Amino acid sequence: MPGTLTRKRRTDAEDNRRRIVEVARAAFAADGLDLPVREIARRAGMGVATIYRHFPSRQDLISAVLAEQVARCGEEMRAALADPDSRRALRGTIVRFGERQVHDRGLNEALLGSHASGAAFAEQRRTHAEAFAQLVERARGDGALRGHVSVDDARIALMAIASFRALPAERASSAIRTLTDLLLTAVLNEE
Repeated sequence: MPGTLTRKRRTDAEDNRRRIVEVARAAFAADGLDLPVREIARRAGMGVATIYRHFPSRQDLISAVLAEQVARCGEEMRAALADPDSRRALRGTIVRFGERQVHDRGLNEALLGSHASGAAFAEQRRTHAEAFAQLVERARGDGALRGHVSVDDARIALMAIASFRALPAERASSAIRTLTDLLLTAVLNEE
């Protein structure tokens, strides 16, 4: 019986950790990384001590959330590179990037801006940028991309989309979607 109780505690602890990261991700995405731990605990329906039991410091919690976000982006980039349809892969990547600017504002400010927490992920960002360059080159080689569009042009398009996250949330959502559609029309050849 003692092994069963230990396993139950371990499962409960793992569930709590997952719940904390899930709630913190949504909270940081919407409200930024300055959100107090006590507010994350309140939203998770847990005590602050439970949060600190799993994440000894606020920075540990932020790092766990950002690591999950970066890992998800990496998985999506690998899937895009594996997609045999270069147009669909590039289009999907740009659309997902735009959607992240709308839904993950606080996380993107850390990862793409000058927030100290994002610095730990510089190598992964470089890897994602290299994968994006491969997507652009492949789309151009396949004729899916307008011939005059370079990797730098495509990166500027992403920077333009990202710059709209500074707008108030209600305006940013519409503006980012509109700009994403306009940029896709400008860079991709007609189907």
